[in-house]
Amino acid sequence: MRIARYLANGKLCCGVLEGDRLTRLAGSPFESLATTRETDLLADVRLLAPVEAPRVFGVGLNYKAHIEESKHKAPTIPMLFMKPSTAVIGPEEAIVYPREGKEVHFEGELAVVIGRRTRRISEADALGCVLGYTCADDVSERPIQFAEMDMGCLLVGKAFDTFCPLGPVIATDLDPTDLDLRSRVNGTQRQSTSTSDLLFPVAGLVSYLSQAITLLPGDVIITGTPAGVGPVHPGDVVEIEIAGIGTLRNPVVAEG
Repeated sequence: MRIARYLANGKLCCGVLEGDRLTRLAGSPFESLATTRETDLLADVRLLAPVEAPRVFGVGLNYKAHIEESKHKAPTIPMLFMKPSTAVIGPEEAIVYPREGKEVHFEGELAVVIGRRTRRISEADALGCVLGYTCADDVSERPIQFAEMDMGCLLVGKAFDTFCPLGPVIATDLDPTDLDLRSRVNGTQRQSTSTSDLLFPVAGLVSYLSQAITLLPGDVIITGTPAGVGPVHPGDVVEIEIAGIGTLRNPVVAEG
């Protein structure tokens, strides 16, 4: 099932996408996946970020090839940070290259969407609290990020408005242990991997976070980026594609 959040004739809706048509849900996907008889053509609606104003938990250095690429030691526990809800945008919305930006990078990632309130769940049971998966771009301003990391913190370099595109849909019933992920900039492939290269897999991340933090419906965990990250500039278009989910596409524009 592929669940979309969208605007249809100015009305906020959630629906199940099949082919080129959306069948509206009766309510929130975090309450029920029951559908109505109302449908919308995909071409007639505007897709939004699949979750509204989520808490976003990020994971650094979580692909083995990316750890080698960055010449860092492999973390012994998940290296976590958070992105504010104001960083979240949807498909086709613009990533704003900030005035302070000197070197802004894209980072294609698998995002996990929590489906129910969860605390201290085991790794064996962790996927049972997941509603589904979507694509993410963990946009990062590197000089600010690295200056923060030198001081033992990490926030602003990852937190600018528009620095967390999500979408296009939430796909349920996927196996997150072996999904193909590809990233393109202006049509040129920059990243290509499988989630089988994750150091800490999805179930482990969900369980680890839940030992300390009550996870809530709509929380998002972006699981780390593979090798191949690099800079983007105003005028570029970034595409993140994950098998079974689709393609998240966002242009880059300069801050006005």
